[in-house]
This record gives sequence, structure tokens and C-alpha cells, in this order.
Amino acid sequence: MALSMPYQVVLAVALAVAGVFACVHLAMVFLHVAPSNTLTKRHGQAVDDWVYPEFEQNWKLFAPNPLQQNVSVEVRAELVAADGSRRTTGWIDLTAQDAEAIRHNPMPSHAQQNELRRAVDFYLNSHSEDHTPNGMRGRLSEEYMRRIAMLRLADRSGDVERIQLRTVTRAVPAPTWSSEKNDTASSYRDFPWWPVTDADRPAGAGRSRTEAGR
Repeated sequence: MALSMPYQVVLAVALAVAGVFACVHLAMVFLHVAPSNTLTKRHGQAVDDWVYPEFEQNWKLFAPNPLQQNVSVEVRAELVAADGSRRTTGWIDLTAQDAEAIRHNPMPSHAQQNELRRAVDFYLNSHSEDHTPNGMRGRLSEEYMRRIAMLRLADRSGDVERIQLRTVTRAVPAPTWSSEKNDTASSYRDFPWWPVTDADRPAGAGRSRTEAGR
């Protein structure tokens, strides 16, 4: 049975909107992967805003050497009690927290999926092997890492004097049907101990710390 005129109009409008969206998306992706040209130089920021993060293009799944390691980010903190005594917490697995938030969640946030990974990549790409920062970007990456960690330590951030992060790398075990043997032992890369400033603490934590010391 033919649709009535109102339904035909609604259907036509919906198809037109979907068609326009598809054309815009294809155009944005094309400009994103195309060599630098006049349009990308003039509208590059708009293209990046469209592609990242909602429609991020990532070819790692099809790369000749796909990722074969799990990398976790852990943090520990040096706490100062009211009487001046100090203690160091155990290592807290921040990546495991994100994994738990993502598990069984049909729409996990972009931060839960990529914030830690990209922060660590940012840090490692802007530091030498001995953790010397390469200019302003290196120092900025340290601030970024500290503030991410302090957000995770929000319940105790007012008592945190210093923090230390580390990455834990574990090879993905070979499947049971494979004859391949690989070493799945964990390897660690410790970052330096960083003093925490009030600017690194979540809103309100620095104020409460100052008031507590009066």
C-alpha cells in the first residue's frame, strides 16, 4: 500500500538528511586522508574536529604488524598525614579502572577508551629515554599526566605530596591453537617522582589542603 503524502514527505526529508550527512562525512574523510592542499590548509581544523574523535580513522587493525602488547598505566602516591608522617600507597592500576568502566558499557566515553593511552604516547614522544623533557611539549605532557592521575586520586588528593607513574607492558599470549611461544612476563618503565602542586589537584582539593594546614 502506498504511503500517504505526509509520510512520503517525512521519508523524503529523512533520506535527504541521511544523504547529505553521508556526503559530508565522505568529503571530510577524503580531505583528512588526502595530501595537503588548499582546502585542508584553510579548513584543516574543521576537518580534524569532524574526524576526531567521533569518526577516528585507525588502520592498526590492518597493519602488517598489529599491536601485540597490552600496556597498563599505574600510579602510586606519597601521602602526608596531619601529623607530618608520610606513607606511600601501593600501585593503583588506572588502565584496569578504565577497562572496568568500559566492560558491558555499550557506549563508553572517548576518555575511558583513549585518554590514558594518548597521554602516555604524548609523554613518551616528548621525552628522551632518561625522561628529560624535549622543550615545552615535554613539560606540558608531564602536567597532563599529573592532572589525570590526581583526578583518579580525588578522594585523597588533598594529602598527596608526590606521585609516580609507570607503564606495565605485557605481551598478548599466543592462542591455544598456535604453536607460537612468546614471553608474557611484565616489563616496567618507571616515571620520575613528581611533586604535586595545587594546580594539579581537582577543584577544591588545594583549598582544603591549605585550610587544613592552618
